[in-house]
Amino acid sequence: MICKHAKSTRQTRIAAALIATALGAGVTTTASAETSLNVVGSWGSLELHQKFEQPFWGETLPKASDGDITTQVTSFDQMGIASGDVFRYLGDGLFDVGMTVGDYTVSDAPELEGLDLPMMTTDTDKARAVADAFRPIAEKAMNERFNSHVLAIVPYPAQVLFCNTPISGLADLEGKKVRGSGRSTGEFLEALGAQSLNIAFNEVPGSLERGVIDCAVTGSMSGYSAGWYDVSSHMLPLPIGGWDYVITAINQDKWSSLSANEQQLIQAQVDKQFTAPVWTNAKTETQRGIACLTGKGDCPAGKPAGMTLVKPTQADVDRAHKALEDVVLPAWAGRVDADTLEQWNAGVGKIVDLQAKAP
Repeated sequence: MICKHAKSTRQTRIAAALIATALGAGVTTTASAETSLNVVGSWGSLELHQKFEQPFWGETLPKASDGDITTQVTSFDQMGIASGDVFRYLGDGLFDVGMTVGDYTVSDAPELEGLDLPMMTTDTDKARAVADAFRPIAEKAMNERFNSHVLAIVPYPAQVLFCNTPISGLADLEGKKVRGSGRSTGEFLEALGAQSLNIAFNEVPGSLERGVIDCAVTGSMSGYSAGWYDVSSHMLPLPIGGWDYVITAINQDKWSSLSANEQQLIQAQVDKQFTAPVWTNAKTETQRGIACLTGKGDCPAGKPAGMTLVKPTQADVDRAHKALEDVVLPAWAGRVDADTLEQWNAGVGKIVDLQAKAP
């Protein structure tokens, strides 16, 4: 448990850093601006933040408001905030808008695991349908757990498997140490006979290089951007870590303080100028990442690497589905209430042809 003094000190440092960021960027809040938003985005080194979050919050939204909305934009890693603490601080009002992967927050909000169970969807159209169907559950969880209002749910590329040792399929994971990005992914890996370890994204390259882990799960383009190809040799392109959906939310008190026109403007701009382009990009991002990692295909992001692409078999798909249905889904169902399960089964469950029942 973190003592209140330590928590207060941490919050003070973050608040001071937010102010310094705003001043360093030459952005100040003045009486003439109707609304100012402190925005903390997801991983600053990855495409989602660089090509979508930063331009939208830093340029698109202020321009659409004719300057009535001003913003200061950074990312949680640039702020030194742990990925799982973003929504805690957002709920406390240390900043106004926050973004992080839903799976990073499940110790506080187990409901959010139901958004992104491993191998639940394998294509972007169905993944978006799942995100849309899950939004009412996410909204309730974010409001009750983090005093926040959901503005968007968008994906990283499919969360695929990187290994620093030769593999030919999922059966080869038995006995190996594998980094997963969330509790459900960890349970999925354990069901496959692997040993699951929880390691921060930015610590994975060093862990692979030192042999602390044998494999790790992340998005194809995310892995390319972070240089995972330097410390891994084989990649299996099944979304065994799901899609690592990023939830964008605004502090509920801040949201309530906005006028109806401001709320409508922000949500409309988020839907049209942020959510829609990210999902369009997601249709090709996974394959672009695979091409960049393996050298098989065009790599517009830079010099392609030479990883070995392991083609999944039907046996891999069947094994993954069995782990999801027999282990992961019941485990999640046991962590949430009956109302959440009923809503999930009526929406997401019908899309993915699964029904969750508590064990």
